[in-house]
Amino acid sequence: MSDNFERFKKCAVDVLSVEDDKIVPEATFESLDADSLDLVELVMALEEEFDVNVEEEELEGVTDIQGAYNLVVSKL
Repeated sequence: MSDNFERFKKCAVDVLSVEDDKIVPEATFESLDADSLDLVELVMALEEEFDVNVEEEELEGVTDIQGAYNLVVSKL
């Protein structure tokens, strides 16, 4: 796995309070029991970790780990 995904995964594990093995590309935020507040906190953590800025409207339609990861790395 790429270094960027490992960094992403660490943020997700910390913010969502889930086990490391649950953060896989096909995992949906719903399956991880993440609510809207969790997602806001995750975005903030990812913005800080990767030094990027994610606009709220860019998050529309992002429902899984792969989508969120793709959005973050597209800004690098």
